[in-house]
Amino acid sequence: MEKNKNANGNKINTPKFNLNWLYLTIIIALMMLWFTNPGGSLSKTISYTEFKGYVEKGYAHKIISYDDNSAELYVKPEFVKEVFGQEPKEVGKNPMVSLEVPSRDALNEFIEQETATGNFKGDITFKTKKNYFGALFWNLLPFILIIGIWMYFMRRMGRDSGGVGGGVFSVGKSRAQLFEKGDGKNQNKVTFKDVAGLKEAKQEVAEIVEFLKEPEKYTNLGGKIPKGALLVGPPGTGKTLLAKAVAGEADVPFFSLSGSDFVEMFVGVGASRVRDLFRRAKEKSPCIIFIDEIDAVGRARGKNPAMGGNDERESTLNQLLTEMDGFATNSGIIILAATNRVDILDKALLRAGRFDRQIHVDLPDLNERKEVFGVHLRPIKIDETVDMDLLARQTPGFSGADIANVCNEAALIAARHGKKTVGKQDFLDAVDRIIGGLEKKTKIMTNEEKRTIALHEAGHATLSWFLEHANPLIKVTIVPRGRALGAAWYLPEERQITTKEQMLDEMCATLGGRAAEDLFVGQISTGAMNDLERVTKQAYGMIAYAGMSNKLPNLCYYSNDEYSFNKPYSEKTAELIDSEVKAMIGEQYERAKSILTEHKEGHNELAQLLMDKEVIFAEDVERIFGKRPWASRSEEILEDSETDRQKQIAAGNASSGCPQIQGGNDKGKE
Repeated sequence: MEKNKNANGNKINTPKFNLNWLYLTIIIALMMLWFTNPGGSLSKTISYTEFKGYVEKGYAHKIISYDDNSAELYVKPEFVKEVFGQEPKEVGKNPMVSLEVPSRDALNEFIEQETATGNFKGDITFKTKKNYFGALFWNLLPFILIIGIWMYFMRRMGRDSGGVGGGVFSVGKSRAQLFEKGDGKNQNKVTFKDVAGLKEAKQEVAEIVEFLKEPEKYTNLGGKIPKGALLVGPPGTGKTLLAKAVAGEADVPFFSLSGSDFVEMFVGVGASRVRDLFRRAKEKSPCIIFIDEIDAVGRARGKNPAMGGNDERESTLNQLLTEMDGFATNSGIIILAATNRVDILDKALLRAGRFDRQIHVDLPDLNERKEVFGVHLRPIKIDETVDMDLLARQTPGFSGADIANVCNEAALIAARHGKKTVGKQDFLDAVDRIIGGLEKKTKIMTNEEKRTIALHEAGHATLSWFLEHANPLIKVTIVPRGRALGAAWYLPEERQITTKEQMLDEMCATLGGRAAEDLFVGQISTGAMNDLERVTKQAYGMIAYAGMSNKLPNLCYYSNDEYSFNKPYSEKTAELIDSEVKAMIGEQYERAKSILTEHKEGHNELAQLLMDKEVIFAEDVERIFGKRPWASRSEEILEDSETDRQKQIAAGNASSGCPQIQGGNDKGKE
């Protein structure tokens, strides 16, 4: 058997012998000898009888008495041979003998007698016994504590530096986690089966894995393996999860780290960590490097006015750019990166030859949301009332993380009510909870406030019912939820593009609450602040960005430069944009008031019903106004899925305004 290995063939980590401890022990021993035997003189221990004999013979020239009944007699040089049997030059400068005396009084009485007879003519001194070892210990204790604390922190920093050891000397080492085939870290690995939807994105990253498994399949035809792929998409869409799936599927080493892992307070550390990362990757080639949130170090250079050209982040980015161009084309190292701020990344990072591919990970559509629900419902105990099709239809615009949150919140709601399984209503309540916030049924409101809220919300419901392109209504409530005193839920159609007519109808429906207050209350309130904020932003977007203005047609003033201090249009154009925004919003506001005036009776009946029941559904609105003139595909699907009277549909996407009657600083929920 090989030395330093156990029976299983595993290497035994035997402690290494450190000579520093030996040197320290020798130094302490020498110091103790020096303090306990000053001058290096010879000494021996005698009895009290021998001591009295030496004094009577005149051998002593100095006596020291200590408080612990010990004493020292220093011998005259001419009598050294009689006492020690050696020549004076062989015993040192101050040869002495030590002894124990009965007491200081007895010793003092004896010395006085010998002094009177002339046998002792020296000095006698009374001293306190010094503990040289204790003194040495207390003198060295602060240094020992400082060294101990320093060693503790060095070991902690060594562990915190990714296990590469060396404490502060490893600060320039890469902190990337390495996942390899058969590694214990991959026991609960994520595979492509755990990533619902994202078919195109999975196909792209699966091809990257194939590049590393069978490079000859592509290089034989003269192709080059791409160096990098950038996952781009909104937060929560599954970019990091997709990278974890690549790590689980690949049979090659996988380095995982965040962009912030390169950033440190020490100058030059980021660039050093980049170099160390690629050095380790070359040793493990073929492999994959995944950098999450790469915008932490990949932000465009030269656009931060507070930093110069020697910014640490820019140095890190420069080193990353150099390393991505530094290794050979077919070296077998592929870089995956993820970000939701691709617009701020440096152009040199996105050019061909570095990140050759941009893989867009968008919000899931209807079918993909159904698949995502299927993944997150696996560990949850659900009953037969749960319909994944209905849940998927009522969560448009939800990301994968939002859907996971819905499933978890539904389980918590069911557990809070003591249920054994999670039902349909629990999921609908969970969607309500996430979109609108927690219900506040105990909030006190006056009858006048309640009536104003009901008229406000009824205005939204009435306009959304009679406008062709407005989102279909699901539910209206005046029960306070979150920071909103009233809310309306809609089921918008999933559109890839939006026309001007659709946006104007949505704007008109959003202004319905303020218009209803103006018409039927006689005064306006701060409850429409969120509606006005959304309408104003939408109008400016339509005119300044989408070119939907009559006086400024087909012009886009959008600027992607976040550090630009100049507007891309003149002051005269700014005044024209402001006037067009005012005209557009004013036109839709008058249109809203006109529709509400036309359907005044139905609106008031709807508001009274809302005050009585606090929550009304689309079927209540249909009973008052009749069937909606423009039934959308979303409404037809919704009607097919609601076969019983107890619909209790409290979900959907709040795409239109759900204002509140609240202070100006509060935001209404959508």
